[in-house]
Order: sequence, then C-alpha cells, then structure tokens
Amino acid sequence: MGVTDRTNALNTCSVQQPQATAQRIHILFHSTAVLAILYYRLASLIQGGVPTLPWALVTTSEIIFSVIWVLTQAFRWRPVARTVSLRNLPDDTDLPGVDVFICTADPSKEPTVEVMNTVLSAMGLDYPSSKLAVYLSDDAGAPSTLYAVKEACAFAKRWLPFCRKYGIKSRCPEWFFSTYGHDELLFRTLEFEADEENMKVAYEQFKEIVERRANGASAINDRRPLVEVIHDNQNGNNQDEMPLLVYVSREKRPSLPHRFKAGALNTLLRVSGVLSNAPYMLVLDCDMYCNEPTSAKQAMCFHLDQKLSSSLAFVQYPQIFYNISQKDIYDGQARSAYKTKYQGMDGIGGTVCSGTGYYMKKKALYGSPNQQDEHLSHQEETFGDSVKFIYSLTNQNCERQHITQTILEETERLASCSYENNTKWGKQIGYSYESLLESSFTGYLLHTRGWKSVYLYPKRPCFLGSTTIDMKDAMVQLMKWSSGLLQVGLSRFNPILYGSSRMSILQTMCYAYFMYTPILSIAFLLYGTIPPLCFLNGVQLYPTASSPWFKVFASVYVSSLLQHLYEVLSSDGSFATWWNEQRIYFVKSISALLFGCVDVMMKSFGVMKASFRLTNKVVDREKLENYEKGNFDLEGAKMFMIPLTLLVLLNLVCFVGGAKRVISNNNVGEMFAQAFMSWTTLLLSYPILKGLIPNKTTSKKRM
Repeated sequence: MGVTDRTNALNTCSVQQPQATAQRIHILFHSTAVLAILYYRLASLIQGGVPTLPWALVTTSEIIFSVIWVLTQAFRWRPVARTVSLRNLPDDTDLPGVDVFICTADPSKEPTVEVMNTVLSAMGLDYPSSKLAVYLSDDAGAPSTLYAVKEACAFAKRWLPFCRKYGIKSRCPEWFFSTYGHDELLFRTLEFEADEENMKVAYEQFKEIVERRANGASAINDRRPLVEVIHDNQNGNNQDEMPLLVYVSREKRPSLPHRFKAGALNTLLRVSGVLSNAPYMLVLDCDMYCNEPTSAKQAMCFHLDQKLSSSLAFVQYPQIFYNISQKDIYDGQARSAYKTKYQGMDGIGGTVCSGTGYYMKKKALYGSPNQQDEHLSHQEETFGDSVKFIYSLTNQNCERQHITQTILEETERLASCSYENNTKWGKQIGYSYESLLESSFTGYLLHTRGWKSVYLYPKRPCFLGSTTIDMKDAMVQLMKWSSGLLQVGLSRFNPILYGSSRMSILQTMCYAYFMYTPILSIAFLLYGTIPPLCFLNGVQLYPTASSPWFKVFASVYVSSLLQHLYEVLSSDGSFATWWNEQRIYFVKSISALLFGCVDVMMKSFGVMKASFRLTNKVVDREKLENYEKGNFDLEGAKMFMIPLTLLVLLNLVCFVGGAKRVISNNNVGEMFAQAFMSWTTLLLSYPILKGLIPNKTTSKKRM
C-alpha cells in the first residue's frame, strides 16, 4: 500500500470508503433476501404440492444466479484508488530499462498503418531513449510490415522532435491530426502552425506509401525466423533521441505448434534478453497506442517503491476506447470491469492482467517473489541452451553490448520453432500455453505464486484503442474470452482447488467469477423458457402478488437493479448507460456466453480444436455510421442470435397466450411475476428483433 504521510512517496493508495461501506450494507441485506428465497424454493420442493420439474429447474437457475452474485461481492469489498507522484522519481539516469512489446498477426485484419501508429506512439514515450526499446512481433511475416516499420522509423526522426519541441502528449500521429486530438494546444503560434502543416504533409505521404505497399498483404505460413534491428541507439550516439527499434518475425511451420500470442511474447522475452535486456516490459496490442507519454514513469512509481517492488509483478492500466459512441449499445467501454471490478481486485491482492497496457517485471515470469533465483538452477533444462540469454537473466539493466552479426544470429535461433523443445517455456516460465488467453491466465498464475499487481486509472488515459462496432465482432470477442476462461475454470488450474490454497479467499472469488460467469447463460436460458411455458399453461411458479414471499422476490430483483444503478452513477455513468448495460448483458448471456459454453464442451469431446480468433480491426464506414446512430448491426452475427431469437419468439407466444388465460381466469395476482418476466425479456430483446427485421427485408429486395 502506498504511503500517504510522506512528501517523497512515489504513490498513494486510498480505500474508496463511501462505496465500500454502501456495498457492504447492501451485501448484508441482499444476501438475507437471497437465502430466504432459496429456503422458500427448497422447502416447497421437499414438502411437495408444486410442479416438481419446472420448480426444480427454476430453483437450479436461481442457485446459479446466487452463486455468481456471491462471487461478485468480492469486487465490492475493498475498492481502492491510486495516484502517483512523478516528481519523486529518481533522475532519468537512474531509471531502469523498459522494453515495449507490440504484437500483430494478420495485416488483412489489423491495418498496417494502425500498427505503425502504435509503434510511433511507443517510440515517443517520455523515457530516456537509451533505456527504451520497441519490439514489433509480426506473426504474419509480411514483407510489407517490415517495409512499413522502416518507413515509420524514418518518419519518427521528424515526428518525435516535433512532439518534444511543442510538448505534445498525443504522440500517435493519426490521433493528433484527427478531430479528436487537434485541440491539444490551446495557444497556437505561427511557428507551430507552420511546423504542424509540414508534419501533416509528411504523415500523409507516409500513410500513402505504407497503405499502397500493404494493400493485399497476407500472412506467410511457412518461413524462417527474421530479426532485424531497424534503429540502434547505443554508445551514446543517439542524437535523434530515438529508442532501439527491432522487427521480429519468429519461425513458422505448418506442421509445428505456433502457440499464438503467448509464443510471440515468449520469443520477444528471449530476443530482447540478448539485445536490450531491460528488467521491465510494456505489452501493447497493435491497435492500443500510447496516449500519455509519462505512462512508463507512472508505472515506475510502483515498481521502484521499496514497499511494493519485491512482490509486484505488473502495473495494469485500463483499456480506454476513443471510438465509443454516445449510446455505446455494445457496452464497448466495459465500464463494469475497468471502473468497478478492477479497482475492487486491486484492493485485495491485485487485478487481472488484461492482455495490453501493463508494465511487467520480467523476473516475475521466471519464478516466485520469495525464490527469484530458483530459475537459475538447471538453466539449460529450463531456458534452453542459449548462453547469451541465460547470462542476461542475471545481468539485467546493465549497459548493453554492441549488436553484432553474431548476436543477431543468436536472436534468430531464439526465435526458431525448435528452441523451446525440452525446455520449460510455456509450462513453468514465460507466458503459459495452457490457455489461449495467455495474459489473463499467466497473470492468474503469477498471483497464485505470491506475486501482486496494482491497477492505475489516471485522469488522462495512458492507452487508447478502438472497440468493436458491430454485434459480430463483439460476440466473437466475448465468446473467445468466455470459452478460454471457462476452460481454465474446469481444468486442474481452477480457482476452487488450485487457486484457493494459493491466494486469499476474496481474490479466489474474483477469479472464480471471471471463469464461471459463462454458466450464467444456462441460468438465463432456464429462466427465459420455463416460467413463460408455465405461464402459457397456467402453472404458478412464484408467490401470489399479495403474499409476503412475493415481496422477498421483488426486493431481490429491485435490489439488484439499484445496486447496478448505484455503481453506474458513482462511476460517472448515466441512466442510459445503466439501461444499455442491462440490455446488452442479457443479450450476450443468451448468445456469446452460451456459445462459449458450447465451445468448451465441443473441445472437451474432441469435436473442435483450439483456435485463435482474431478480432477484425478494419473500420467499415457503414458499420461505423450504424454504430454511432445506436442501431444494432447484426450482419454476420445471426448464428449468435439464433438462441435469443427463439427465446424471444417463445416469450412472445407465451405472453400473448398466457395473458388471455389470465384474463379469462381472472388470476392476475397468481401469475403476475411470470407475466412480468416475459414482458421484461421482450423489452430487453426488442432492439435485436428490430435489427433482424430490416436485414430480412433487405435480403428479399436483393433476391
């Protein structure tokens, strides 16, 4: 915990006491009501006199909801907020080195210009250039990407001095020259405007060259390793104050395992070990650029804190997206995660590793905090037979040697497919190969080994990226996450058995929530089918509206809504935000989470093999316009919508038929709860149905 009573403290940490107190009071009230409902359900089932099968199924769904709710309370127990004091950092000459890792995999889905903007923003970090290195891992091995990196390096020789001269913070040129970042400088001199215009012309020329070269580029799936130093900043001759820039394309063979992003990061760990060998690293997605040049120094306010550093593995920043529309119909900002859950986890041992925007201590990937030198025993069996890499493990942050041809040949050997054979890479060291969610799972393993992490949410976003703007990409992304997390939750690394003996109970609960949330889809499916069918047939599953037990059910429902509303409003959200989150959470639960569960089942039975699903980052103008207008774009996502569509049609039929029965039997009080549930399902799903109808009409016109 940061020190608050010393003027030279590097950071401070404070518990968000009003929120914590309010949440604990709510936990007491809500848990009492939930226990009462479960008692009512089970007691009625045992005593008889209720429809056994539907009653049991609804009880099962309510138990699932209750368990997930209990796990969620760990996030709300002790939320904290952190700040940093950059003025208390040591001089630049005393700062440790930082390696920046940027990964790209497919130029057809990840526009090369966008990747180069991320590279340029990383090169522009406000950090001693002699202690900064930027590595681009190109898993496509595309010649156009290598060409683009060289062009980016040439452009950076003009761009970075321009940014430093005028104190520009937005060091991603695409952002700076857009309408988003153009108001950064309020006082604009004639000299600045002239330099800016010249720089804009240079950037447009750079873009045109890169786009023309990258047009039609695709991945090369059978290639040798290639490591090329694009810019070397050694020996104090770095007059242009640019960091080391390295292009890495690891070997790829169709018949050999590639290990996806985890394999790319492990390769970068080894290559950087013999080139720059910084003790810390920043990992960035290729579309998540640096928006605040001081982010590295902010992270060092934690990594260099004597009370934290011995057990601190990484500093995680939130993912902030610049293209969030005002309505945010897909919940692209992920407010619940970045403004609630991550701050809650930070207060009880450390938040999850989200895969981008985090500064990691490299040693954390090689052992536990209490046995940091454990990895040095049986070195070749653990790390492979590279003498230079093994030497780098005990000589981090030393002045690096001249990069010779021999060293480059060694880096290509470290980037080969065969290097990891008979080693512990991906098993006990580096990023784990047990899950396709390499960063989240590796972060989980670090916490089980005793490492801590901190979460920093600064006022100015340190990293900005683009979120999904259509339903298909949103569903694919969530399905990938839910499938990967549930797979871990059902493996030997599950938090109940593996995690609980190695972490605090609250941190275990948080990880259990992430891993078992996909099971909510089963509860939603049961709750969306059984009560409506019983409503249609006049079978009562809930207490009469005048019964005291009905008030218990109603209090749980209202309590959940109010708790969510409180969290939204306390994190600068609005009623519209609250409603959009309610709606998309229901939609995603009956679609992406459900498909995530099915995906895990099919893999466990050997029907499907693990595959990496890359989110499409190419912007479609028409999709962007629909997104900004708040219209759901279901093109390509109809498969995901099948369960929800069937569920809504079922509820529509049951609501109409059940309403007629209620009117004729005059038993509104007995069936009110089930009628309300069907109506709520229709209300939450209305925009989806509305989005499906125009698509059908359009398809008919085209026929």
